Amino acid sequence: MTSPANIAIVAPSGYPPDLAAYLRAVDGLRAQGHTVHDYYDPLAKDLRFGGTDAARVTQLHAAARNPQVDVVIALRGGYGMSRLLPDIDFRLLADSGKLFVGHSDFTALQMGLLAQTGAVSFAGPMICDDFSRAERSEFTHHHFWQCIAEPELRVRIEANDNPKIDASGVLWGGNLSMLVHLLGTPWMPAIDGGILFIEDINEHPYRVERMLLQLLHAGVLNKQKAVLFGDFSGYRLSDYDNGYDFDTMLAGLRKRTGVALLTGLPFGHIRDKLTLPVGASAQLSSDAQGFTLSLSGYPSLPR
Repeated sequence: MTSPANIAIVAPSGYPPDLAAYLRAVDGLRAQGHTVHDYYDPLAKDLRFGGTDAARVTQLHAAARNPQVDVVIALRGGYGMSRLLPDIDFRLLADSGKLFVGHSDFTALQMGLLAQTGAVSFAGPMICDDFSRAERSEFTHHHFWQCIAEPELRVRIEANDNPKIDASGVLWGGNLSMLVHLLGTPWMPAIDGGILFIEDINEHPYRVERMLLQLLHAGVLNKQKAVLFGDFSGYRLSDYDNGYDFDTMLAGLRKRTGVALLTGLPFGHIRDKLTLPVGASAQLSSDAQGFTLSLSGYPSLPR
């Protein structure tokens, strides 16, 4: 656990489905000694969003301008960030020096920030559900505070059946659906020789393959030195699939792309997840027992 931080909560996408759980998260952060600047107004939610588009952009900009804020954490994902991209002042966010944290729909902001400014953000926990659940994940919280408190990080992941590789490059990525959604836009980074990490939820293996083929055909996938697969759960197979499962899909992609595709990254819509600095320098080393990811060149909390 790091020393107390100044945390801003913003709702650039959806609103909390359980208001009591959300308030528990806020109270929990304050009980741990953190100062919480809460920009979300439960009375101002709009349709399925945590406010109007203009109000949600205002939340982001206000948090960036607040000199007392160190970390900006997304309330939740869902949908809504795409609507904000043309109106976000990415230079303001980058120059603020804040650590922007989230995943899922928040991937769109992280990609825009990297593409427009080169600034690093953090793919990590969100208020709902990572901070709001009654029994939090010690794994998630340990790695989150460790990552944002230290300028360098090294993690070892136990995993089988991955290709052996030693590679270095920019670590980038996030939610696969959002990455594909951003293709051809000003908010998609042009990363050559990078280490791409991906995850998604409720996507059948054929949909995952289709999205990865789109990245391949768009000239993105084959420019990467490696792809790290996070969690891809929540889908259901049927008799119609006739043996076409995730492993079969992955084996086909390995033959088709020639890119090192590694599985086992603990990241995504899961309880236990790493925090990953998006845009950091990464060194990846994989062997028969797993892989090691060494990260540097990213901002951290002031000491």
